[in-house]
Amino acid sequence: MAFSAALAQWPQAFPPLYLAMISTGELTGKLDICCLQLANQQQEQQRLASKVKKALRYPLIVLSLALLVVLGMLYFVLPGFTAIYQTFSTPLPLLTRMVVAAGDMLSRGWPLLLASLLSPLLLNQLIRRRSDWLLRRQRLLNALPLIGSLIGGQQLSLIFTILALTQSAGISFLQGLQSVEESLSCPLWRQRLAQARALIVQGEPIWQALSRCGGFTPLCLQLIRTGESAGALDQMLENLAHHHRQQTYQRADSLAAHLEPMMLVITGSLVGILVVAMYLPVFHLGDAIGGAGG
Repeated sequence: MAFSAALAQWPQAFPPLYLAMISTGELTGKLDICCLQLANQQQEQQRLASKVKKALRYPLIVLSLALLVVLGMLYFVLPGFTAIYQTFSTPLPLLTRMVVAAGDMLSRGWPLLLASLLSPLLLNQLIRRRSDWLLRRQRLLNALPLIGSLIGGQQLSLIFTILALTQSAGISFLQGLQSVEESLSCPLWRQRLAQARALIVQGEPIWQALSRCGGFTPLCLQLIRTGESAGALDQMLENLAHHHRQQTYQRADSLAAHLEPMMLVITGSLVGILVVAMYLPVFHLGDAIGGAGG
């Protein structure tokens, strides 16, 4: 049994790209080269995916921690200060009254607050398998500033890396495009590539088919058009893969650099407002105590 045929028996572990590359390596006698190319491609994509996930998770983690700190202070710390201040007849400052009211709402309505926080997660788990929902969610993410370009750059890097890999191995562009489509987890890009593949089968040039399906930058279309007419498509695909990979690295670093001070300001502001609201009445207690002593 051939090596590719043996791997085909485990489709959950070896995607179609692996089978196409290894089958080509067996036919051309370059199995070692094809396996090395696959290993390098996987290493680069894992590194890029890790970079993107880290850049996207950082603000969520910081905001979650800030929210937990604020909720903890409102629920556990604030009631003690409120009990002390209520022993005096001095009216509380406006900011303190607002924070106390927020703490009272939290202590009385925490089940509703918890349900409102968990319901989007539960709803996402229930409908995440629906293709129409996945497409809407992906379009929403792509429309977000900074985050959309980061996710799009990662997808383009993966697409052109696989296409360059299959082209260098001698696999036809249509077969390589099908391998990309089956390797992607993003339903929006899978839909776009399926549309492009159908247009190429009908006889349209590659660059024109990709331009009609959307998502590809003018630079992508120009280089693919040049490579297609000059017979250097594999080199152009490799250049595009490298360009989008480096651009995504830079965007991830830039996003982290911009979000870090922003998250610090937001977190510091939330905690600072609570601290000021809790200690602001202390400045009025002197008058209250002096008046009681007199």
